[in-house]
Amino acid sequence: MVVERLDGLAGGMGRRTMLVGAGAALALAGCAVKGEDGRHGGISEAVRSPLMLTPIRATPDRITRVTVCTRPFRPQGPRLEVERIGQKLVVHHYGHGGSGWSLSWGTGLVATEKAMALGERDIAVVGCGAIGLTTALQLQRAGAKVTIYAKDLPPDTRSSLATGVWSPDSRICLEQYATPEFKALWARVCLTSFQAYQSLLGLPGTPIEWVDNYNVADPANHERQGEGTDSRPPFADSLQHDLLPTLTPHPVDVPAGLHPFGGRVVRRGTNMVFNISSYARLLLDDFHANGGRIEVQEFHTPADFARLPQKVLVNCTGYGARALMGDASIVPVRGQLARMIPQDDVHYGLYYNGVSFVPRRDGFVFQVIGPDDYYGYNDDSVAPDRPLADQAVRTIASLFPPPAIG
Repeated sequence: MVVERLDGLAGGMGRRTMLVGAGAALALAGCAVKGEDGRHGGISEAVRSPLMLTPIRATPDRITRVTVCTRPFRPQGPRLEVERIGQKLVVHHYGHGGSGWSLSWGTGLVATEKAMALGERDIAVVGCGAIGLTTALQLQRAGAKVTIYAKDLPPDTRSSLATGVWSPDSRICLEQYATPEFKALWARVCLTSFQAYQSLLGLPGTPIEWVDNYNVADPANHERQGEGTDSRPPFADSLQHDLLPTLTPHPVDVPAGLHPFGGRVVRRGTNMVFNISSYARLLLDDFHANGGRIEVQEFHTPADFARLPQKVLVNCTGYGARALMGDASIVPVRGQLARMIPQDDVHYGLYYNGVSFVPRRDGFVFQVIGPDDYYGYNDDSVAPDRPLADQAVRTIASLFPPPAIG
């Protein structure tokens, strides 16, 4: 067996840091600084003009769908290594937690380098989610002939049900596994992915866009943020603002009187949003345009790889690798989204009372994200919880006055 370990990666600001005082909605997982006090290179900047925010028509009857995503978390980070299985050389590339879309181009490049180093130019990719599609495109750019084999295709993959925000260190590993080597490699793949997304801005269908987000807190809750202790192992959830503090714009305070949320405490930040429907279609179109083929196949054990004609495979099966590879290190993290009819004039995100709102063009997203990264941890249930979805919508709706009738 040929093994090249990438312990801990192989990750934004994490949820805990965001809730303590830096965030603005779930999308602020990618913020560059912790605050304006200079602890992480923050630059003081005042918001000087009133915010003109169109109210969101957030009512449960506008919910179009409730979906559940199972994120594939590994305490030591994604598996990115080469293993011989029978006559095949398999590059494992899975287990990104909540950072799959965000890091896909960067870790896809690392997986491509490992695969191309094995001397073959006809390569199979197993899996057609966020990781599989971007890895296949990176392989094509490196000169490989690529065939994707997968049971499910977008929009039916697990990653198609993701929140859709830049969050490169969201549940990427536990803090104890964030070694100096891991951090250096994480910084490389984070920058690679970030630069790839800048090249996708402004395309038809708006697959990627920048959006302002507002973290809204009631004064009493704001004062209590950060209180309490947690004996569970901490996540490495602050890699971006520790290692790449200038990558995304700094969050800033919005003075009272300049925002529409009454006496609440408000911070503004800016982050990338992935409109996954159009983005996944773009990736599929590019893959086919480059001569790629997709075959629908299901794999139950590693021995099933033997039926493929390619000698080199890249295993991008995400949470499916838990059963396929018998990889018990993968921990499911449940995340539920309430999808809603979008509004053309709403292009800002919100975070309030444990609920995030992301203004995706392919359907507004409301999500209860809980008090910390352990919310939904080790929960593999996939049945939608409609009362929870209604609660998320009503929480955001409470920030706005009731709509006029008549």
